[in-house]
Amino acid sequence: MEKRDIFRSFPGTFWVANTMELFERWAWYGFYMLLALYLTGSTDTGALGFTQAQKGNLMGPVTFLLYLLPIITGSIADRYGYKKVLVMAFVILSSGYFLLGRVKSYWAFYFLFMYLAVGAALFKPIITATVSRTTNDHNSSIGFGIFYMIVNIGAFIGPVVASKLRIISWQWVFNVSAVIILVNFILLLFFYKEPVKRNLEKPLGESLAMIFRNVVTVLSDFRLILFLLIIVGFWAMYLQLFYTLPVYIDQWMDTRPIYNGLHRISPTLAAAIGTPSGTIAPEMLTNLDAFYIIIFQIFVSGFVAKFSPLRAMAHGILLSSLGIGLMFAFQNPIYLIFSILLFGLGEMATSPKTQEYVGKIAPEGKTALYMGFSYLPLAGGHIVAGFLSGSIYTSLADKPALLHKILVAKGIHLPAPTEGFSLNDYYNFAAQALHIAPEQLTQFLWIEGHPWKIWILFTAIGFFTFLALILYNRWVVKTPDRPRPI
Repeated sequence: MEKRDIFRSFPGTFWVANTMELFERWAWYGFYMLLALYLTGSTDTGALGFTQAQKGNLMGPVTFLLYLLPIITGSIADRYGYKKVLVMAFVILSSGYFLLGRVKSYWAFYFLFMYLAVGAALFKPIITATVSRTTNDHNSSIGFGIFYMIVNIGAFIGPVVASKLRIISWQWVFNVSAVIILVNFILLLFFYKEPVKRNLEKPLGESLAMIFRNVVTVLSDFRLILFLLIIVGFWAMYLQLFYTLPVYIDQWMDTRPIYNGLHRISPTLAAAIGTPSGTIAPEMLTNLDAFYIIIFQIFVSGFVAKFSPLRAMAHGILLSSLGIGLMFAFQNPIYLIFSILLFGLGEMATSPKTQEYVGKIAPEGKTALYMGFSYLPLAGGHIVAGFLSGSIYTSLADKPALLHKILVAKGIHLPAPTEGFSLNDYYNFAAQALHIAPEQLTQFLWIEGHPWKIWILFTAIGFFTFLALILYNRWVVKTPDRPRPI
């Protein structure tokens, strides 16, 4: 079948579903890539001024729920129809984004974020199921390739737009995400067609009971559970791209050299990417990951196709481990351009192969069941990532926490940042108390506090995941009917 014929083989609902995915990912990543900065940023910039621990305790458990709930919400969609559940999802998502930008207290934000996660969990399995229902054996590979590309296009556009909006006001980040979801309402009401009839034969309670029986079945497969637990390590490392890196760049790196380099090449490009103050916003740099995926994913997928899933995953994890180490080991942001590329190449080799491997080890007739649980490591990774980026980051690399330790050691006592006394005020008073210029404070803390040592932790997690996967392959995958060893 020619490429032109393959593209024509997809029905209209396939393209509508992909377009809705693009807008939903635009709204989500436009908000999520900046979330760590918004939660922990100085209040005089319009951010919330939460601690790193509060950030980790908020982002980890809530996003864990988002990736756990689709096991249940998928059955709800099958029972009541995709279109009805999508209406509910869009109502929750749009109102959730709008309201999140208008609360300032920790618990109000926490519960509204949980509310938003429920909407995302309702949406996520339906679009994947729609793509599956509107493809066949001949075009499913290219169909899901298009879907994965669309996800990353949305993930790239969202932070770029949001980065410009937060210069105006943080509230505009949330407003635009809410409006983007409303666009999906139009697509849903006028162009989306139900790809499958509702399953009215079984009551919802019976469908949910079957889900829990399936959970017991999956938990009894030691080989699968061990693999999923190992892969939690990869996701815990990977998610630092969202949880920790934006904050780390904001606290420790001077991005003006990158801006100046771009300005020498093209003032227009520098203005488009940079900020009015002549810097590059952290979310623009972390967004390089999605940019690299858009460019290189097809090449990487073709390259690793010759390897077994375990071999591709193991070496992908090792490459990502090296990349994340370089991200945090240096203060010069220029290294990020290369380190995020290494990290992204490892991600491109690992993430798709995870699902491929789960499909290979699934017993006959249970492939769909096993694939439904392949996202559980990502859910678990969010819990671990939240802890690492919260309490652990605070003790090892958080700028205000390290500053507080040094001030206490020197017998200098300043009030903690509170309402009316922002984090930036705290930095300025601390610099004055230490008898250094405010612009020298970051370099002083870098030398005295050694925040760069956190790279050892993140790289170690990836390296031990790599070793665990090697041992899993040698000790567990050892019978002829298993995927060939790496």
